[in-house]
Amino acid sequence: MIKKIVIFFILTIIVIGKISAAPIYSYDDRFHPKVAQNGMVATQEALATKVGLSILQKGGNAIDAAVAIGYTLAVTLPRAGNLGGGGFMMVYLKSENKVIAIDYREKAPILATKDMFLDSSGSVDSSKSRDSVLSVGIPGTVLGLNTALEKYGTLRLKDVIQPAINYAKKGIPVTQDLAHSIQRAWPKLQKYPASKGVFGRNDSPLSVGDRLIQKDLAWSLKQIKKDGSQAFYNGEIAKKIISYINKNQGLISQQDLTEYRVVERKPVRGNYRGFEIFAMPPPSSGGIHLVQMLNILENYPLKKWGHNSAKSIHIMAETMKRAYADRSKFLGDPDFVRVPLKQLISKEYAQQIVNDIKVGKITPSSKIGPSNLIKLSEGPQTTHYSVIDKEGNMVSNTYTLNFSYGNKQIVQGTGILLNNQMDDFSAKPGVPNAYGLIGGEFNAIEPEKRMLSSMTPTIVLKEGRPYLATGSPGGSRIITTVLQVIVNLIDHQMNISDATQAVRIHHQWLPDSIRYEKGLNIDTRNKLISMGYKLKQGYNMGSVQSVMKKDNFLWGASDLRKPGALTIGY
Repeated sequence: MIKKIVIFFILTIIVIGKISAAPIYSYDDRFHPKVAQNGMVATQEALATKVGLSILQKGGNAIDAAVAIGYTLAVTLPRAGNLGGGGFMMVYLKSENKVIAIDYREKAPILATKDMFLDSSGSVDSSKSRDSVLSVGIPGTVLGLNTALEKYGTLRLKDVIQPAINYAKKGIPVTQDLAHSIQRAWPKLQKYPASKGVFGRNDSPLSVGDRLIQKDLAWSLKQIKKDGSQAFYNGEIAKKIISYINKNQGLISQQDLTEYRVVERKPVRGNYRGFEIFAMPPPSSGGIHLVQMLNILENYPLKKWGHNSAKSIHIMAETMKRAYADRSKFLGDPDFVRVPLKQLISKEYAQQIVNDIKVGKITPSSKIGPSNLIKLSEGPQTTHYSVIDKEGNMVSNTYTLNFSYGNKQIVQGTGILLNNQMDDFSAKPGVPNAYGLIGGEFNAIEPEKRMLSSMTPTIVLKEGRPYLATGSPGGSRIITTVLQVIVNLIDHQMNISDATQAVRIHHQWLPDSIRYEKGLNIDTRNKLISMGYKLKQGYNMGSVQSVMKKDNFLWGASDLRKPGALTIGY
């Protein structure tokens, strides 16, 4: 009996010791993340999250779940999830300790020309680049998802795509978030018969309590289930797309669809205070400028200065300005231009920028331009999701139609919304796009070129082991959103939920002002104003979806800025 008591006492100490060594929650946390041990999924839409988790529970890996989520979001989050757009996927394979960057960004059609969006006076005609069929880039989503599944997944396409087919065929209840997005887009959606038929009823937009049924989209998904990518690029779906494009004076041809290719690229790699950062390379600008800014910030004691203190925001704003100035000149499709990647992400270049920044003194954007030290030899209605499985494989995926519901046009008979990604090119050097971003010759329109993007799917390793998969929508603010989540985690030692919900700021060089979210301390704002900054309160920035591994647990968080997001694990 005494022996049993001693054993029980020892076991109790061990258990208590383990719990105290790795507490699930701290009562100092403002927001608590989700915790699990076998798998974690974070997406912007609850039904898609549940689909991803069900794939993991059935034995699929993170890539299987990510592909299932991608197809499901095309049904359940139609403003951003898509078959007719494109994006970027970062994959970490635990068995190979390897990070892979999958580029399925849209491309310009073969018949595209540099001046295609200029009117007779030489001015940019934004209605052409955003609303017309000319705005459509060659879609990459279907081939991107299927390529990831074939190379790195473990399940069959028919198994991961079936949930999306079911939701499209049977319909989903219209939530407040979905109803709101449809109502905002309705003035343009109702102009197109197929779009009006899907998202409206009796000449009015769908409202809360209605059911969104997408039978044509179910048909398209069934074609992909049966014939794979060929259905979209060479089969019955392709025929309907080309017919619609031709009827509306667009440029995409059957040759464009047939010759579209997904590209695997070498990730941008950096190191921040001992953590390895892997992010998307060009044609995304996100990875380069994320690492560039982290290299600069590493030189400052942000933890000592405090989260969102005037001093910390000052240094972050000066850092952001210089990165976005460089973006305006040096970034483009690496298959067409020589992007000075190694120089931009070097610690030496960061130190040169640090030497130029004066703590306590601002440099007006008019005094900042693309660096002369470099020697040359996306939309807010994007969506992001992250997945980690029990083996430690991670996926960070961001994809988009650009604007909410793309150019608002559904290809008749397919249920597929078309993107308006051609607006992400520089229609004219020095003229800002829809997000106020300035671009130059590197991002000029050329046939078969991929347009520059701000999408920043990111994977972080700690001591060579999986740590974080994160990313966000948000147009030009994506890069700074991801930057602040990483800084909040590493410098300010927040949990992933606190790091996600914390107030954000943004500076993109031009216009010369700090955009901030509601909740930034008034004393901090006054100090920044006294330094000479122009401040502008804006809408909430981003919708970060993150999963991570820490203390032998899986942690996850969805951004509370957008309703409907969900993180769950098991």
